[in-house]
Amino acid sequence: MKKFFQEIKADIKFKGAGPGQKLTESVGEKAPKGKPNQLTLQHPRQGPTDEAQMAAAAALARLEQRQPRARGPVSQDSIRNQVRKELQAEATVGGSPEAPGRNMVPEAKEEGSTHLLVPGVYFTCPLTGAILRKDQRDTHIKEAILSHFSTDPVAASIMKIHTFNKDRDRVKLGVDTIAKYLDNIHLHPEEEKYQKIKLQNKVFQERINCLEGTHEFFEAIGFQKALLPVPDQEGPEEFYVLSETALAQPQSLERHKEQLLCAEPVRATLARQRRVFRPSPLASQFDLPADFFNLTAEEVKREQRLRAEAVERLSVLRTKAMREKEEQREMRKYSYTLLRVRLPDGCLLQGTFYARERVAALYTFVREALQSDWLPFELLASGGQKLSEDENLAFNECGLVPSALLTFSWDAAVLEDIRAAGAEPDSSLLKPELMSAIEKLS
Repeated sequence: MKKFFQEIKADIKFKGAGPGQKLTESVGEKAPKGKPNQLTLQHPRQGPTDEAQMAAAAALARLEQRQPRARGPVSQDSIRNQVRKELQAEATVGGSPEAPGRNMVPEAKEEGSTHLLVPGVYFTCPLTGAILRKDQRDTHIKEAILSHFSTDPVAASIMKIHTFNKDRDRVKLGVDTIAKYLDNIHLHPEEEKYQKIKLQNKVFQERINCLEGTHEFFEAIGFQKALLPVPDQEGPEEFYVLSETALAQPQSLERHKEQLLCAEPVRATLARQRRVFRPSPLASQFDLPADFFNLTAEEVKREQRLRAEAVERLSVLRTKAMREKEEQREMRKYSYTLLRVRLPDGCLLQGTFYARERVAALYTFVREALQSDWLPFELLASGGQKLSEDENLAFNECGLVPSALLTFSWDAAVLEDIRAAGAEPDSSLLKPELMSAIEKLS
């Protein structure tokens, strides 16, 4: 194998030596007799044998395992390219000058470089106001809920029940059962049996005990654990017993029940990351981080399989239902979208949205940035397509994913009224605090 690489290196060095070089008898072939003054004609090299190619391929495979890189087809050309790279590296170490720019490697593009104007997708914690990355939000919210127990244990336990348990059907069943317990106490205040809950009861075990936060809720509203005797049973069992203090305040129990029934999971809200840029010819260029795409490793494999199946689908007639199913699958590829709105003065307003949010969310986002937020306006997609604020369409249904540039336009009737009064619309639309933080898009 080593000899094989040496022969290829010698061949490449010979070809790059230039005119006036002669081969030694040990390397080249002798000139034909009778033509001593004629340059030796070099015959094409015979290709390596199959065994040599297999050995070279195995050597390159071991090299790639030690130093991963983009793999190409293992062939004689790829072997020669690898040897040529080694020769260039040797020449560089030895101080041999190369052609200008020949060994220059383009620098890796870092996040935050040209056009990458959002480092990722971020969220805002509704409890603390902290800005979080996608991988931080769940942990931070759990910590915020747990820390809330020191100030309001009832509210904290309710948040824990609805947030920590992911099975929404099971949560609803458990919450409804707890509400039934509290209703019995409220409707039958004199009945002692409703003031006790047996922990080993089958309904309690299957519907309540399996949920996180339920025990904290019972203790926060006034229940206490106690061992009580059970008729026809030798040993005592554990019960939740309502305290006298809580029993004397039935209105509080009713209020806590309503809080429990009306609560929703605590979820971090998507941070819009609103930014304003000066007019730029780069307005339609986007470079998005990986957070904007919803493709896991398994989904990438599935996409490859779907591409392979696409060839077969081309020869098969598809029904309307089949086409709609494919369109829905395309829509689910993206989780977020980065949208820019070009204003009449050329400035750009940028924000991050869920791919499944409605167009009305973009109208609200733009209106909140305007000085005169009461004036009607229109948003136009590429090609002049008007996006209606009232139309119940999501961004992925309008083709505005994973990024898009839209154009702000005055409502035609408003523009006509303004010009009829001998005036023009104010070119500076955005609020002063936004214009003071305007940036350069570069």
